[in-house]
Amino acid sequence: MNISEKKGKIPPAPTLAATGNLLSSVAPPSELPNFITTSAQNPVPSQIKKQEEPSNAIEMSPPSPERFSPAIPLSKGEPTVSIRSPVESETTQSPESLPESVPDLDTIGDIMPGSGLITWVKGAMSSGGILQKVAEKAKNSVDSMITTLDPQMKEYLRSGGDMYIVVASDKEVKISPVREAFQTVFGKATVVGEPSQSDVTAAQPVSYASAYASAKQRIAHLRSVNALINNNIPIVAIESFIVEVMPDRWYDIALLVLSQPSLGIELQVQSQGTPVPSPAVLAARDATPKDYVHAQTGYNTTVGSIMATNLQVPHTHWQEASTGVSRRELLLLASRSLAGSFKKILAVSAAET
Repeated sequence: MNISEKKGKIPPAPTLAATGNLLSSVAPPSELPNFITTSAQNPVPSQIKKQEEPSNAIEMSPPSPERFSPAIPLSKGEPTVSIRSPVESETTQSPESLPESVPDLDTIGDIMPGSGLITWVKGAMSSGGILQKVAEKAKNSVDSMITTLDPQMKEYLRSGGDMYIVVASDKEVKISPVREAFQTVFGKATVVGEPSQSDVTAAQPVSYASAYASAKQRIAHLRSVNALINNNIPIVAIESFIVEVMPDRWYDIALLVLSQPSLGIELQVQSQGTPVPSPAVLAARDATPKDYVHAQTGYNTTVGSIMATNLQVPHTHWQEASTGVSRRELLLLASRSLAGSFKKILAVSAAET
């Protein structure tokens, strides 16, 4: 068997006629675009003539308005200042050429008051200035930190100044709120307590008049027994009393009296009332003997002792146990009102003198 027959017949090569048929189907190339203008293709004879003639003169190109220079000029970004000699400046500058209004250095302060550095420093250091406020804020922050670490230092830091107050009592529950109130209002104040007694009223006053008489007696007794406490020193006396504002509606109220005879000042302030049950008042009345010397002004047994016994708390804590507000808080608010009124009266008195 022939090899060509095993492998199959080989296809014949394409002829020239077949190739010619393939190329004939391709379109002829299109004409290329012409970017040369007509004037350039057909030059004017006069232009050709000028190009052929030799020129003896050297053609100079016109100077360009700007030329690039890599170097930065010295006056770049700086105002142009012309330096003139004294003679030239005197001749060229006439009085008419000068500005009409040139502010002098002396009048700058009138135009802009406080523009000077010294004036600003004086204003900052003066009362209410920014530096004084910063110093006071720093001092208050330090004092607050000290009193937080040691609460007993508050009395030491705020003591002193021109204000000296005497409380007609040696009980801390009365002295402490008065001290805090006057130190808060006046900034610095020295508040001390001195023992004083009242023997003109009952142990438990039952009216405003009885409490006022007892407070006045405490102030008078303190001035009589202590020669150092003269009429120029204000004294604060605190006396509690009960009052029936409505049938079977009793309240315990503290009366605060401030007296300074040298200025003719006497102030009276009452604290917030604490409700007292009627059975406690009846118990105090029944415990008072009929032959009690001061029976007309009150009872010989205090309502506070009866309430403390029933509530099983100390004698000075019965208000807090009954209403949630301590006696010190009640006296503190009343003392702040007393100190604020006293400060305003002192300011008026100082303005009149």
